[in-house]
Amino acid sequence: MLTGPDRPTHKTLLPRRDAALDPLLIAAACASGPHVTRNHYQHDFFPGVMLPQDEGSWDWTKFTGEDVSTKTERKRLAYVSRQGPRRQRLGLDDDIQGGKENTGPLSPTENLPTSLKLRRSSVADGKPRTKVVATPQISLEVKCMARTRIPTPHGPVFLHIYHNNRDNKEHMAVVVDPAQFSGPPAPDAPPHIRSRTLDAIWSEDETEMDRVTRGAYIGRLSPSSHQSSQPSDRDTRLTRLSDAIPSPLIRIHSECFTGETVGSMRCDCGEQLDEAIRLISQPISIPSSSATIPTKTLPGRGAVVYLRQEGRGIGLLSKIRAYNLQDLGHDTVTANLMLGHQADERGYEIACAILRDLGLGNPDGSGESVRVLTNNPDKVEALEKEGIHVVERVPMIPRSWKMRNSQLVDHVVLGQDDAHVAGATLIGGGAVHGEDLDKYLRTKVLRMGHILPLWLDDPEQ
Repeated sequence: MLTGPDRPTHKTLLPRRDAALDPLLIAAACASGPHVTRNHYQHDFFPGVMLPQDEGSWDWTKFTGEDVSTKTERKRLAYVSRQGPRRQRLGLDDDIQGGKENTGPLSPTENLPTSLKLRRSSVADGKPRTKVVATPQISLEVKCMARTRIPTPHGPVFLHIYHNNRDNKEHMAVVVDPAQFSGPPAPDAPPHIRSRTLDAIWSEDETEMDRVTRGAYIGRLSPSSHQSSQPSDRDTRLTRLSDAIPSPLIRIHSECFTGETVGSMRCDCGEQLDEAIRLISQPISIPSSSATIPTKTLPGRGAVVYLRQEGRGIGLLSKIRAYNLQDLGHDTVTANLMLGHQADERGYEIACAILRDLGLGNPDGSGESVRVLTNNPDKVEALEKEGIHVVERVPMIPRSWKMRNSQLVDHVVLGQDDAHVAGATLIGGGAVHGEDLDKYLRTKVLRMGHILPLWLDDPEQ
């Protein structure tokens, strides 16, 4: 209308070619904007552009349009979809969520049941979204695959390797129970901490050497002594133990490559692992019934369950990226959130299953109550939710913070007078220290609720 020529006066003259292209160009320009789809192009413009047989499609001068003086209701074409209803395409039942789908912006898929999670296919493949068939949640099972003796600076321990049916990780348990080297326990002594699945018979054709090789043996192995164990038969003998014998001391420890292997002083994970093994290995003094011997000393006993949950469950790669965000001024919690993770993504269901396999945590005749080495009250709550009976939470004060007060110096803990030693986070080392550690521990206390006094400035605090 704006660019077309005037109506020709002679019928023999042909219309200009560019005039016939004008409506096409205008329609194409309007239909190509980001606010218009290709369906708008078909429905909203005059039929002449889309119908070549219409005279107005090739000669603009013959397009009359609509009479503005005549108000007629515009005819709307019904759009019939070739696809089925969305509920039918997705395969959802009518009774899900009371007949309504929970697809609001405040309902992320990770908070929905497995049966409602849908797989979004790529737009390029042209396939509709399909429903993920929900598999029934199988019960957790753990199995100790091997056990061996490991000498440490704090005494010998038994390292257990566990497999489970939830993930492909090899979780571990460090059992401190040197009384096992002396043979079966005495009637008045606590039972040995042994794996029920390891001592079980795995197959009818397994040999004694097969059992000994995987660690199902009694006492201590030597070229002249190798006796395989029998399947565990835990009885109610635990109920007859003296109340003076404390419950085993345990710790649920998550993997930390940087703190335990590299010797990073951004955290105290390596120091905590070393300190846990040291505390569990301490001898236990209990009152004796004999008048000549007022006290009786028992070897320390307990376990450290070592979970492969690097970086509070976010993995080593994300943990390293979070370190860079911490150097920019963010704390550990904020750094995890900025990377799209939760502040703490760890779980303790597997750890509880390992404890039960070792005969710990269930004071119902099949296990013992436990004392937990931790500053994290959420960890204690998670253990109790899984049925582990916790009778005491034992705090873990950083060694460098103990050095703030000269009266708290424990040379047995540090191994030497100077707490500032190289390799402090390695097993048997000294104390980790530094400004990065203080920021890390302060975040644990102020933002994650850890029960730990903030000994940062005042040594007398």
